[in-house]
Amino acid sequence: MSLTNIRQGSLALVNVARVQSRGALYVAQSRIRQMMKWIWIILGIAVANPVLYLVSVGVGLGGLIDKSVGPAGVDGVKYLTFLAPALLAQAAIQGTIDETVFPTLEGFKWFKTFFSMNATPLSGKQISYGVFLAAIFRATYTVLLYFGVMWAFGALESVHAWLAIPTAIFAGASFGALMQALAAKLEDENIFFTVLGRFVMMPLFMFSGTFFPLTSMPSFLQWIGWISPLWHSTELGRHLTYGHPLSTTMIWVHFIFLSVMLVGGLYFSARIFTKRLAK
Repeated sequence: MSLTNIRQGSLALVNVARVQSRGALYVAQSRIRQMMKWIWIILGIAVANPVLYLVSVGVGLGGLIDKSVGPAGVDGVKYLTFLAPALLAQAAIQGTIDETVFPTLEGFKWFKTFFSMNATPLSGKQISYGVFLAAIFRATYTVLLYFGVMWAFGALESVHAWLAIPTAIFAGASFGALMQALAAKLEDENIFFTVLGRFVMMPLFMFSGTFFPLTSMPSFLQWIGWISPLWHSTELGRHLTYGHPLSTTMIWVHFIFLSVMLVGGLYFSARIFTKRLAK
């Protein structure tokens, strides 16, 4: 059989035009199906994390804080309500990072699946966007589960508390896009996870106004919050859920910061995927 006949036969099986127009969705579908193999572990973590945090910090420590600060509460609300938007944003960020960094390293280095994908009509940009869309899928249901647990614990007093959901997912998408671009650039990940966990995620979690207002920190540490997507999302979430005071200017600053991180991350991720797959 000639190569021409083989190619014609493959074109009869594969709708090239459809792959070229919907390729990212097909990649996302593939990633989501792989997630489903570990669905009970993922769901268990998504439920256990908020329960443990809310019992230890929200209820335990929060009860002591509410007693010490009196009826005024923290930022005008009880501590559990103050904490909720930050925990939602953190859950979205962690879930998105897990589903962008690990699949990217797997696709380029561990199993090299991206190269086989790229041998089809799928482009590097489509593969990049598909991995990202799957990560947003995970972040969305993680946040929804987290939100449900918080509601059960009475952490959500306002009828507008659901607005913390899109702001949390927005934070996850922004940071996840940036981390995907960074992971795609890596040639050697030996110390990457150590650096990411100890020198990126932990400082962002501790110094982004998560457990206390950022203004209560020493001024020489507040800059960590200013560059943290967690702080920007938390500030928006608190404003939308219980009326945390924010000027119009600061609302735009938070929104633009997260938007630039999201657009920039997706742009560079697509470029790096395309360039690396062309080698």
